[in-house]
Parts: sequence; C-alpha cells; structure tokens
Amino acid sequence: MSDITHTPLPIGQAAAAVARCLVRTVVLLLRRQVRLPRENLGLRVGFADGTSARVFRETVIDRPAPTDPCVLVVTFTLRVVRGRGHALFRRESLLNTLLFAGFPGLISKLWLTDDERGRYRGLYEWNDPTSAEAYARALWRVLALVSVPGSIDYQVLPGLRRGDLLASAGLPDPETSLDWWQPTDFAAAEPA
Repeated sequence: MSDITHTPLPIGQAAAAVARCLVRTVVLLLRRQVRLPRENLGLRVGFADGTSARVFRETVIDRPAPTDPCVLVVTFTLRVVRGRGHALFRRESLLNTLLFAGFPGLISKLWLTDDERGRYRGLYEWNDPTSAEAYARALWRVLALVSVPGSIDYQVLPGLRRGDLLASAGLPDPETSLDWWQPTDFAAAEPA
C-alpha cells in the first residue's frame, strides 16, 4: 500500500474545496454538530516505524454512521516549529478545524502530537475512500505552506473504521510492517 505515490490537487481545485469546507464548517458549528470529546485524550499510539505519539485532541462530526467506512492517516513535519513551539502549535491548531470539519464524509479525527522524529499525524475516519482521498489531496496544499518539503504523506485504508484499525494494533501486515501509518500498539494515558 505504501508504494503508492500521492499527489496534491491542483492549487485552484484545492482552494475551491477548502473554501466550500469553510462554509460547511460554519454551518456545522452553528448547528452544534462538531464535538470535541475527551475520552481518547492522552492515548499513546505506537507505529510500525518505531515511533509513537499521543492524542491531544479529538474532533467528531455528528452525522450518520459511514456507509463505506475508511480510515485516513496523514503525516507531515512542520517547517519552523521546535521546542515549545509544538505546544503553541497544538493550541493554535484548534483554529485549523475550520479547514477540515466541513469536508464531505468526515466522521472523526484524532490529532496526534509530534513523534520522536518531529512528525505529526492525523488519524481520521471517513464515510468513504473517495471523500478521504479528495480531502487528503486538498489538505496537502494547505500543509505545504507550513511543512518541510517532502514530509507530507497519507494512507487511505478502505473498509476500516478507526476502532478496527486500533483493535488490529500489534498485528501489522508482514508486507507493511515498517510503514509509518501502521499502528502497532496503543495505551491509555498514564494517571497524573
């Protein structure tokens, strides 16, 4: 799966998709259909490439259950954020909800902290693979403004719900056992 070369949408198409998303996000917010549950905060997810990250935010869109579920995993490395800048980015990123919540088919997103290599990941659930792919290709243009060139990637996993992917952690496919997107374990936050 990871040998697929992904490409961003042309700039004009990506800009139009993000503009439509902004309008839809405002409607979702006004209808109170965007939630920020706290149950998964602090969950540590380990990946097959030896890295791990913690969930620092979850976004859920109130809509019907997916008809053709899929998981989307996105990764990127921020260009100039270092040290304490990561904490500031995590706080500021709440504003980035406007750039994705209104994309058609989004069910939920787990926001993961930067891993040991400085990469951020988003773990999304979508209604269908076509919508997830369209989002990832449009998001690429936004991420390219703030990310290290060549650090953006994504993986669409058809037929899975987010819970299925996490439940399969520790059972990586031998053909994909070193992929950056493959969860290998997860653990709840340690009590303070």
